[in-house]
Amino acid sequence: MLEQFQAGIAITGCGACTPQAGVDNFGLSQIVETSDEWIATRTGIKQRRLASPDDSLSAIATSAAINALEMAAIAPEDLDLIILATSTPDDLFGSASLIQAQLGATRAVAFDLTAACSGFVFGMVTAAQFIRTGVYRNVLLIGADVLSRWVDWSDRSTCVLFGDGAGAVVMQALEGGCDRLLGFELRSDGTQNHFLSLAYQAQPQELIEGVSVAKGIYQPITMNGQEVYRFAVKRVPEVIEKALFRANLSVDRVDWLLLHQANQRILDAVASRLKIPDSKVISNLANYGNTSAASIPIALDQAVRQGKIKPGDTIAASGFGAGLTWGAAIFQWG
Repeated sequence: MLEQFQAGIAITGCGACTPQAGVDNFGLSQIVETSDEWIATRTGIKQRRLASPDDSLSAIATSAAINALEMAAIAPEDLDLIILATSTPDDLFGSASLIQAQLGATRAVAFDLTAACSGFVFGMVTAAQFIRTGVYRNVLLIGADVLSRWVDWSDRSTCVLFGDGAGAVVMQALEGGCDRLLGFELRSDGTQNHFLSLAYQAQPQELIEGVSVAKGIYQPITMNGQEVYRFAVKRVPEVIEKALFRANLSVDRVDWLLLHQANQRILDAVASRLKIPDSKVISNLANYGNTSAASIPIALDQAVRQGKIKPGDTIAASGFGAGLTWGAAIFQWG
């Protein structure tokens, strides 16, 4: 039985991995009726990375995890828990255990968590509960998605948005009364589920007389972009303010605003409503597009390795997306 203790949380390492192949807006204009100007002005996206048929989500996620473990200077064998936030596992039964095996994290419990583009924030809060209650000391949280598998490449309203990738962080127990996860708030509203979905569509198959089952496949992503935009620009500032309240912080104490990289217009609108200057907004979606659960940790990793985010900086992170789900976490880096 694991020793029980009270602990705070430190985020000690991050890593990311994206596929080598990609397509820019000009390339998409050869597939659907669109243009670089049309995409860039409406989304802020210039290009996106796409997994090849030989790539797997588990391989991309494992590479991101290795980078995070190296930064945190922790061996895979020392991990107690691996949480994989994804909506696109290689196996519908889950991919976290496969990543555990690929890492050689022989002691770690591993499971998948699905909350779409909110998955990384939901995963961070979930991991925190295991650490704070003393159950686990070393947790690897991965956000990874390969949404290109589920995009309708003839639908210009969605195919221009999404990219593939993975990001990871190491969360560790911090003793001595310190806790660098300062506050959080999570929300869901299933009444708006139909605005963004990747739905299973089945046809009845009769097995014997009077007994049928549903056989089918998942359909490509569908989205009501206007409704998702309205939802995001209203709910995301609210949930960040609630998380800041729980952290007993004012918005001027935030060093960096780290939002799910969905659309530059959403990032700009949320920052404006919170009165956070553009200089504090982290954005890399021009080069990666919307990578769903991976977008926050990929952007975090890039900002840390570029030296923008420094130890002790206060970050307001927020994910939002299908479900509909949304949430915010206020934490200090390092």
